[in-house]
Amino acid sequence: MAARLGLRPTKQRGQNFVIDANTVRRIVALADVSTTDVVLEIGPGLGSLTLGLLEAADRVIAVEIDPLLAAALPGTVADRAPDRSAALTVLEADALRLDELPTPPTVVVANLPYNVSVPVLLHLLARFPSWSRGLVMVQSEVADRLVAGPGSKIYGVPSVKTAWYASASRVGTVAPSVFWPVPNVDSGLVAIKRRPPPETSASRETVFRVVDAAFGQRRKMLRSALAGLLGSRARASEILTVAEVDPQARGEVLDVAAFARIAVAWEATG
Repeated sequence: MAARLGLRPTKQRGQNFVIDANTVRRIVALADVSTTDVVLEIGPGLGSLTLGLLEAADRVIAVEIDPLLAAALPGTVADRAPDRSAALTVLEADALRLDELPTPPTVVVANLPYNVSVPVLLHLLARFPSWSRGLVMVQSEVADRLVAGPGSKIYGVPSVKTAWYASASRVGTVAPSVFWPVPNVDSGLVAIKRRPPPETSASRETVFRVVDAAFGQRRKMLRSALAGLLGSRARASEILTVAEVDPQARGEVLDVAAFARIAVAWEATG
């Protein structure tokens, strides 16, 4: 297929295509896709996962940034699953700039490009609240960061921001050999289950600013790491104390609710 299309996979777009049927079946099964689901698939590539999803779902909305692949996908489905062609919608678009969809999705299933996997996931969580669960395949190291909890050495911005929207759990590992071209790293499967954000009067934007500042200098105590954002070390200490957070703690020990408390205390003091 790649030869016929004149396709040369690029690292810039993170193009590593799943070529193993058992891996496709495993992903579809772990995503628990049913005949009532509208699946949003990011980066369908040559269409192997798309075909598996079409067998299980009511509809699949496939978002592909590469115009060559986006144009080829409907024909691939027509050839290999003609009775499901009408259930496929292909959008040639950048997932990071995706703003609207023809139908609200209920599930996200995606083989996310390594270089943009976290921004894409956070954008989908923020922009499309209709989907309640998902399964994403990302670089193994990224998978570990997404599911890390407070106190872990790899707990950081991706962990906290994902936790604002959902719970994330590692549900599997995928070997490089199931991809073409073969990547240099393992991939991890992460299950996403949406949940309400922490009960807080602070906006998500304010909480995320606090999170970014706290991990921007993760080796520093919070009173120092947040000094630039909150005005000074003394001011940061005051706000942290109001939020019932130890000013000498580091960001890696706080859960998302604690970051929300800091944001509330910051907003309350103007």
